[in-house]
Amino acid sequence: MWAVTIFLVMMFCSLPIIGLNMMVTPGRRALRNNIYFLHHIFTPFFLFIVGIAVQAEGRRKLNRKQSYVIVGNHRSSIDFIVHAHAFPGVFRFLAKQELLKIPVFGLIVRKMCLIVDRSSPMSRARSVVALKQQLEDGWSIMIYPEGSRNRKPEALGQFYDGAFRIAIQTKAPLAVQTFVNVSEMTGADGSGLRPGIARVVWEEPIPTDGMTAEDIPALRSKVEDMMKNRIKAYSKS
Repeated sequence: MWAVTIFLVMMFCSLPIIGLNMMVTPGRRALRNNIYFLHHIFTPFFLFIVGIAVQAEGRRKLNRKQSYVIVGNHRSSIDFIVHAHAFPGVFRFLAKQELLKIPVFGLIVRKMCLIVDRSSPMSRARSVVALKQQLEDGWSIMIYPEGSRNRKPEALGQFYDGAFRIAIQTKAPLAVQTFVNVSEMTGADGSGLRPGIARVVWEEPIPTDGMTAEDIPALRSKVEDMMKNRIKAYSKS
């Protein structure tokens, strides 16, 4: 509750900064500046207050000028903050519509993320078109392949095809990051929060140019194995 309160208060205090930037900065640059502020100024300050440091291994494998489809594991409400700060540049999240209902935070999500209504096939179809356009415009996109938070005892939940299909259709490289010790930060069920070092590992980006829909199962399994192996290796270290 302490962390949630701090987060919402900081979000509320950040609204004037975000609004002013949108007023004085033209077009897409305003959005990019605001996302940079949230990912690399707001986020480390929040993490510092709650006693969490982010240690990201493999950042140098990523090209700041390249657009990626980014995938990561999702077990807790702190994941999106850690994943955002672990990326050297900026990206937009594919977010579920339910997040819009959260006070203050929902306003930020509406402006900064790409929204999908998972109950609506039409919304999902529009999201695919929007994602392609965003990648063509130079944005990287973060998609959780598990769809929603994994609340099961297993390290990873079931992976869906969406992120891998988008990467192949847009020929965007797939950037894989694994939050290897999320349970240490948030407990086994992902609902808690304790101080410590959040460790994230980046893999070498996977090129998708030349792949087709037939390659989706193999690509999905490859990424799933990468994440499982990273989590398993950390748990033994």
